Amino acid sequence: MNRATKLAAGSVVVSLGVLGLKALAWWLTGSVALLADALESIVNVAAAGAALVAVRLAATPPDANHPYGHAKAEYISAVLEGVLIVLAAVLILNESWHAWQAPSAPALPVQGLAISVVATAINGAWAALLFREGRKLRSPALLADARHLLADVVTSGGVVVGVGAVALTGILWLDPLLAGLTAVNILFSGWGLLRDSVGGLMDEAVEPGLLGRIRSLVSQEAQGAIEAHDLRTRHAGSTTFVEFHLVVPGEMRVAEAHDICDRIEAALKAELGSAVITIHVEPEGKAKHQGVLVL
Repeated sequence: MNRATKLAAGSVVVSLGVLGLKALAWWLTGSVALLADALESIVNVAAAGAALVAVRLAATPPDANHPYGHAKAEYISAVLEGVLIVLAAVLILNESWHAWQAPSAPALPVQGLAISVVATAINGAWAALLFREGRKLRSPALLADARHLLADVVTSGGVVVGVGAVALTGILWLDPLLAGLTAVNILFSGWGLLRDSVGGLMDEAVEPGLLGRIRSLVSQEAQGAIEAHDLRTRHAGSTTFVEFHLVVPGEMRVAEAHDICDRIEAALKAELGSAVITIHVEPEGKAKHQGVLVL
């Protein structure tokens, strides 16, 4: 079991534990805000399960039907998580609206809040771990799970404030109001996750900063060539795909051109980590006098 799969499995365990704590907090208090928080945790469990399946599938080696691997399974999982986040927000808004129409004071607020704070702290710590490891492993599924948990932390923070304010002031409508406001925040989080994940499925180019670094490395390492053009990039999970045409002098031997390609590939893989580099070598008559000029 690789590191990403272990983390995804850990998310399932953590989500189940947090769900139990939040359900207990709601049962003790009867607060609609804590009920909404527990509802979102049910979605967290489903999302963590989807991430686990996606990470395991993404780690499957390429085969005859999927010669480029299975890494895009992580983007599908991330899209599902975005949908689930939006669904959780809609459920919370619905519960908030009903509670707004008939607000009530929570019972045992201190005990309920204490349990909710513990659950929120667990989620926050696990989200921080997933963000760090997800960036290191370049795993869309783990990063999506981290964003989902972070949205849950924000929700829980609003819920704790709301229930605490109701207990201290007796203003009953604060409970559903803050639950509704945190639901709106979750909607924005879900939308951002959906946008990023769909971009991965649509083969968006790498971010401008990384693209500039790739162009610079090609220019520095292609001594002996003339230019590189038609540079294209994309991500698929933790793997970066780079392809371009490399123009060399017409009299250059195949072995010399191959050496240049090897040098460029080595530099790009050192920079990118997991990468697939495709270089099409062309004679100087194919030069377009644009793209990446060789230093």
